[in-house]
Amino acid sequence: MQHLIENIAYLQDKYLLKGFVFGFVHVAIMLLGFYTGWSINRLLKLISNGFIAGIIGVIIAHAFADLIAALIDPSLNEHALGIFLGGLIVLPLIPFFERYVIKSRHHIAIGDHEDLKKDLKKKHK
Repeated sequence: MQHLIENIAYLQDKYLLKGFVFGFVHVAIMLLGFYTGWSINRLLKLISNGFIAGIIGVIIAHAFADLIAALIDPSLNEHALGIFLGGLIVLPLIPFFERYVIKSRHHIAIGDHEDLKKDLKKKHK
């Protein structure tokens, strides 16, 4: 595995693809979560309402995916902690946004469950 990562690091440096491993690992982690159904939101729904749990869950999951991807990517691994903490620093902003920012009626998190119910009732090929 280390040999593979070193070869990719060489290609990153040679062809200006710094961050390629980070991007690949980050999106692969998120994709794996979507397909396996693993979700931090299930835990968070026990301690808050579903909408807030979704927001907090996405932020935490994204920050951990960033951390893992940055630790694996040779061009970013020395920045991993900063990337992780930078992703989490927005969490205290949630109460401010909840109180002062009006959610658009077109936002995907609003009314999404009705669309999902319709999709689940349809037959798919």
